[in-house]
Amino acid sequence: MSILRPKYITFDCYGTLTNFQMGDMTRELFADRVPARQMDQFVKDFAAYRLDEVMGDWRPYDEILRSAISRTCKRWGIECRDEGQHYYDAVPTWGPHPDVPAGLSKIADKIPLVIFSNAMDEQIMSNVDKLGAPFHKVFTAQQAQAYKPRLAAFEFMLDSLGCSPEDVLHVSSSFRYDLMPADDMKIKNKAFVARGHEQPGNACYSYRQIADIGGLAALVGL
Repeated sequence: MSILRPKYITFDCYGTLTNFQMGDMTRELFADRVPARQMDQFVKDFAAYRLDEVMGDWRPYDEILRSAISRTCKRWGIECRDEGQHYYDAVPTWGPHPDVPAGLSKIADKIPLVIFSNAMDEQIMSNVDKLGAPFHKVFTAQQAQAYKPRLAAFEFMLDSLGCSPEDVLHVSSSFRYDLMPADDMKIKNKAFVARGHEQPGNACYSYRQIADIGGLAALVGL
């Protein structure tokens, strides 16, 4: 396996580094309205509406969540009780996956680490502080005025870093939000973290698959 030599390693945050608990929260909040046998589908539908909501013009993330859960409840014919604010308030409290601090420590002092997150400025640093490693830059959708998977989000990140697509290794546990648009942006070096919440994509996207963040060091020869 060839060794990658990126100028920056860029990361998705929620799901990839931070343990994204939207599904667990949904199961708790809607246990009284959605039968247990149907809950997995309800969680999937909510995820689909969140993706749909971020494809348009930028809006604050609390509005994204409110609209997505409202549309999901309407589709299911159940009462919506402004759960969007509960999700929004919970996001900054979430910590990393267990493998993250040790995995990042292997590379943090060798290659600058960067985050681009579909988050608000007031949320993200609480999550980043829990990751246990220094980051060169942390960018948000609020700063870019665009959410991933829109290409404008990646353009903002690359322009802000003053680098080219070939200068980065982009790391994510999501194809739909990160690795597919990264490929469209001609980011050749990509790593898929197999967290289990998305199936691997087509091999034409030229990614390396790792089980967790601990696998990154080998990719970059550390």
